[in-house]
Amino acid sequence: MGYSGARGGLEAILAAERLVRDARDHAPAPWASTEQITARFRLAVDRVQGEAGLYHEPTAADAFRQAEGDTLEAAHLVRAHRSTLPRLAVSEPVDPDEMVVLRRIVPAHRTPDGPQLLGRTTDYTGRMLEREPSPTGRTAPSSDRAVPTGRSSGAAQRQPGRFSAFLRSQDLLVEHTPADTAPFDVTRRPARPPAPRSAVLASMARAETGALVGLWYRSILGPDGDIHEVTLGEVRHGHLPLSVRHPHTGNPVRIGRFRATETEAIEDLDGADEDRTRFDVGYGLCFGHNERKAIAMANLDIACRRFGRTGPLEQLLLLTTDGLDSAGFLEHLKLPHYVTFRSMVERKQAVRATGVATEPPGRDCR
Repeated sequence: MGYSGARGGLEAILAAERLVRDARDHAPAPWASTEQITARFRLAVDRVQGEAGLYHEPTAADAFRQAEGDTLEAAHLVRAHRSTLPRLAVSEPVDPDEMVVLRRIVPAHRTPDGPQLLGRTTDYTGRMLEREPSPTGRTAPSSDRAVPTGRSSGAAQRQPGRFSAFLRSQDLLVEHTPADTAPFDVTRRPARPPAPRSAVLASMARAETGALVGLWYRSILGPDGDIHEVTLGEVRHGHLPLSVRHPHTGNPVRIGRFRATETEAIEDLDGADEDRTRFDVGYGLCFGHNERKAIAMANLDIACRRFGRTGPLEQLLLLTTDGLDSAGFLEHLKLPHYVTFRSMVERKQAVRATGVATEPPGRDCR
């Protein structure tokens, strides 16, 4: 494509960037520290971590500040930073059953195995705008970044059994034979349809949250706008251990932990070629506390399996939901396109000069 430089050249570009830095550095409010952003904007920080594919809260917070609150631009900054980091080791596969749960809800069952833990959420309160900060003197709330302690932190409370395990014990779940021999690393090579399930799940984990939710919503709407029945089996948010192989002993060594959100969605099978006596379960897992993305992932996982892994849905998931890809193409439209547009104008003028009919194809030009 024919691009030409911005009017004013390099000097104009540097001046434009200087305006951004001056406005940021001389704002009337004090500079927000990394710790403040991590504590006050935790959901935005978690979203940046997930869409960037790098779990490090200080880095995500710094990118969020530099991007002036634009989570997509912040994810772009973190991915660029990630590309400069050495790959020292590959972590061991994570067992989700080892999650130390901070929040766990089971919408499909009133009294599931283990407790319902509402955790830190505003899901059940009215959306009332608070114009002033909370009064001082209150007891500081517990952070979801700390491991729960006390009587409620036992294994039965913080590592409860799964609702899907209960359904499996009742012989109500369809069993699928895993087809992936090894996880597909979408950070090293692009995933293209038909792709293994691990590639689709990994792509969704890094997808732009709004794009994924929008695609999920469209997938459950019927032709008349009616919503197909959707049931959530379980939603969890908690800490997972991070382990790598010791370079000398070869034994797994735990080097840290990270927070993640996990969802299992239940689908009532009713297709002609499906086992109508059982349910199917979709899965979603992503960095941080991002329940919208995990829920959309779980339901789209089922949709891909039911409607074929080579269908249009998988193509949309792999090719259009990555925020950096789609936003990058959109942003490039702001670059100068003088040459290409001028050529389009000249072609139209040439056609008009020849006297060729300009009516749309298929219409009578007499």
